Amino acid sequence: MTVLTLSALAKQGALKGKRVFIRSDLNVPLAAGRITEDTRVRASVPAIRLALDSGASVMVTSHLGRPKEGVVGPDDTLAPVARRLAELLGRPVRLVADWVGGVDLAPGEIVLLENCRCNPGEKKNDPELARRMAALCDVYVNDAFGTAHRAEATTVGMAQFAPVACAGPLLEAELHALGRALQAPRRPMAAIVGGSKVSTKLSILQSLADKVDQLIVGGGIANTFMLAAGLPIGKSLAEPDQVDQARAVMRSMQARGVQVPIPVDVVVAQTFAADAPATVKAAADVGPEDLILDIGPQTAEQLAVRLREAGTIVWNGPVGVFEFEAFAHGTEVIARAIADSDGFSIAGGGDTLAAIAKFGITDRVGYISTGGGAFLEFLEGKTLPAVAALEARAG
Repeated sequence: MTVLTLSALAKQGALKGKRVFIRSDLNVPLAAGRITEDTRVRASVPAIRLALDSGASVMVTSHLGRPKEGVVGPDDTLAPVARRLAELLGRPVRLVADWVGGVDLAPGEIVLLENCRCNPGEKKNDPELARRMAALCDVYVNDAFGTAHRAEATTVGMAQFAPVACAGPLLEAELHALGRALQAPRRPMAAIVGGSKVSTKLSILQSLADKVDQLIVGGGIANTFMLAAGLPIGKSLAEPDQVDQARAVMRSMQARGVQVPIPVDVVVAQTFAADAPATVKAAADVGPEDLILDIGPQTAEQLAVRLREAGTIVWNGPVGVFEFEAFAHGTEVIARAIADSDGFSIAGGGDTLAAIAKFGITDRVGYISTGGGAFLEFLEGKTLPAVAALEARAG
């Protein structure tokens, strides 16, 4: 995978006096107009600093939420992000609305361009829109790995039409880390795939079954696999119509001499609530009224042993309802086993990042991906449109 990088252009002195357009991923959670978790904003800073320190004038944009095209509603504005960026950079960051037709940008200035998905044609990668936006800059930078699986005007179209197109340091680091995990992994390689539905992660499960030495499933996905193994799950979240698919994944792993580990014990409750009394039961003893909300301590320790021995670990999704303290133990044991492992670990997905933060292991995970859908599609071996666009320009 060969792409031109912002760091290479900076070393060449090719950014001085240039107008640089950076597509970042600043899609942060907000509450009452305030950012509640700013990881993505902080992750965007190195690219911005690199361009500014190299003598460029910088425009930055991102999507935020799911806005209606043509309208910037009160929940769609990047104003809170502009304020946080200004704090992190220690300099003013002006928010510019209606920017497609032109941006007044002083030498060495940084501006934040309002929510790019509010522009009609952005999501459909309208070529005329992409050309107009590409004309704003001398150098286009994609630093938004989290949107690399989407072919939009600011992720693909601009890369095609800008005078120069390159990858920012965050995108560069993501591609390097994911390549390390998949193309030449240290063995044994383990993957943890959690979440509520087999159907939404079926393709990733099938793909990983051909690549990994250990495939661990958690959450609602594990409940479907328990059904496939003939175990009772009571009223637990599951997809009975996906049982045959789960069995196919189990057979695929078995053909390679490995079993998909099915929980031997679970933590159940009668209701889905933070204060619901938690009971540990053997997997075979789940009652008709039970909700499985976590793996049990015996299962957690069995999985932890496998993870501590792994050479490479890919983690996407918690193994229980970790937001509720009574049902957080399984995910915490998994997280700490990953932290304790000498292997290279890479984790991605919003819930996974929240679990990592909750259990305080951020600095003990080899690489934390900012992508959710892009992370999964890369693991499946799919071509990411935004990366392909940069590769085409570098060829």
